[in-house]
Amino acid sequence: MRPGLIRACLLFVAIVLLLPVASVRAETGDMTVEAQLIWGTNDTKPDPKLKPADTKLAAKLKGSPFKWDHYFEMHRETFKLKLNEEKTVTMSRNCVISVTNLGGDQVKFSLFGKGKLANTTSQALPNGQMLVTGGDAENSTAWFVVLRQMDTATNSSVR
Repeated sequence: MRPGLIRACLLFVAIVLLLPVASVRAETGDMTVEAQLIWGTNDTKPDPKLKPADTKLAAKLKGSPFKWDHYFEMHRETFKLKLNEEKTVTMSRNCVISVTNLGGDQVKFSLFGKGKLANTTSQALPNGQMLVTGGDAENSTAWFVVLRQMDTATNSSVR
């Protein structure tokens, strides 16, 4: 056999073997989600246990309608969602979220603060985008939950 024909045959076999895996992954609609509880304040670091939010995230939040000078990460959770699966995650003593994988990058996201529903939204959550929702806190501060879909190939959030 000629080398070009062997290469073509191997490429064909590789494509035939890999296509079912890719289509199964697409059909399952599974997604990995990262949720971060963020606190926004104009005070400099008020609690030594708090770490500053990622600089890229803080820059995006500062560039949005939010008015705070400093953003601190209070908690981070990463979890997997199967198609049509809903997960409830406790982010803090006062903050609980519920996320449902609606398929095709669509999620339903409910945020509860101090046991009360603060917000519910359904929208696309494609890689590279973030969904931010939150509420007011004491002393002119605010808390946010930032939701991102993780890139399953690299297991990191796309920022």
